[in-house]
Amino acid sequence: MELQTIQQYFTIENMQQLLQSYRDFGPVAGIMLPMLEAFLPFLPLFAFIMANAAAYGLWEGFFYSWLGSCIGSLLLFLLIRGFGRHRFFGFVNRHPKVRKSMNWIERKGFGPIFLLFCLPFSPSALINVVAGLSRISKKQFVLALLLGKIVMILGVSYIGYDIFSFIRNPIKTLIVAGVVFVLWYIGKKIEIRLELGKE
Repeated sequence: MELQTIQQYFTIENMQQLLQSYRDFGPVAGIMLPMLEAFLPFLPLFAFIMANAAAYGLWEGFFYSWLGSCIGSLLLFLLIRGFGRHRFFGFVNRHPKVRKSMNWIERKGFGPIFLLFCLPFSPSALINVVAGLSRISKKQFVLALLLGKIVMILGVSYIGYDIFSFIRNPIKTLIVAGVVFVLWYIGKKIEIRLELGKE
């Protein structure tokens, strides 16, 4: 099956039908689909999140999407961190753009990873790989992952759950922007505490 055909299958409507058909198994499908996207970035995370919100409700759907996406990202990060120095990844480590990204993440720490995870269409698989190859601490990565994914997935769930209301009421956009700032501020404060703990 070609990549384009696979992507065409994963529409919001198809995902809703899939989730409805597996409701007897509880949240398994709702968690597994976002988790798979961390390893298969061509899958549409956006559609999975919106389908979860429609199938399970805003908060329950958000939680399943967030949990699955975070588990998948963390597993990929740990996999790369564990085997990243292997000869197989040598060509990735030596690539100039990858080295530049790794150095940037190592210098800036929490901030850029958090912001990248906040963006719905950012290449999260690439972020996980580069972070895994870098020397950023696991604590910093996990903190940025958990908080950044909250912002992104809650935002997409919120929009998908009632998209017409979102368009009619721009104040909701300001609320999402405010949440981004608050979580970024909290993350920076925790990062400072983590850095002080190392000394």
